[in-house]
Amino acid sequence: MAKVAFLGLGVMGFPMAGHLSTAGHEVVVYNRTTTKAEQWIEKYNGGMARTPAKAASGAEVVFACVGNDDDLRAVVLGEDGAFSGMGEGAVFVDHTTTSANVARELHEKAQARGFSFIDAPVSGGQAGAENGVLTVMCGGAKNVFDEVAPIIDCYARSCELLGEVGSGQLAKMVNQICIAGLVQGLSEALNFAQKAGLDGEAVLNVISKGAAGSWQMENRGTTMLKDEYDFGFAVDWMRKDLGFCLEEGNRIGAALPVVSLVDQFYKDVQHMGGGRWDTSSLMRRLQAFDK
Repeated sequence: MAKVAFLGLGVMGFPMAGHLSTAGHEVVVYNRTTTKAEQWIEKYNGGMARTPAKAASGAEVVFACVGNDDDLRAVVLGEDGAFSGMGEGAVFVDHTTTSANVARELHEKAQARGFSFIDAPVSGGQAGAENGVLTVMCGGAKNVFDEVAPIIDCYARSCELLGEVGSGQLAKMVNQICIAGLVQGLSEALNFAQKAGLDGEAVLNVISKGAAGSWQMENRGTTMLKDEYDFGFAVDWMRKDLGFCLEEGNRIGAALPVVSLVDQFYKDVQHMGGGRWDTSSLMRRLQAFDK
């Protein structure tokens, strides 16, 4: 069992830190909103700290799952940041979906202080975090990955090392590129089915068992037909992620025409007031444009 810290208790971090505690690790949590940390220690065994530095003090592994590049820097750097509290030989594991650049930047700063950095964005959403079946994409040194992988397994169904630091974030971009195209295609298909007068549920039942089947179809198809989007991975966060994809694609010379188009569709959803809707709300955009 390890002494660990977990920074960020949102819809993902809260249950992830809980799995660590349930597995028997000694967990100290930090959250910007203290009441969330208090709720966590009421539910799980562990402690809480008022600053990232205090949470990280004495920890063998420090995990973070926050919002974006700026949020990550805020909990890592500075006098009260986690890096100030970490000791030599410790490991920082970042589960935030960020740019590959910030992963490389923080890796260099960690090395200068005598500890290691792993970028480890996740896929699987809130349900995956709660059920402990996330997919974790990692970048970093193999010996460091081998050290932390058994701990990450507390909330992961799959955890893979994909290369040097930054590789995890690049793999998450691949993941989001796939999802963007799938959700738009599913939205168009279900909207078409409804316009054609078909029973959407019956169509889903048939085609989900064939070549068209996907996680999005299985987990979002029915709610899309019901026009339900008040849950899941928010459009605002998806646009953040697609921005990373487009920036990196431009840097390496990889064309992303579908991503560029779907990103603008999500912008339309934001203008409809759907920034916090699930990403499957592309269906609602289609219906609005049809009217």
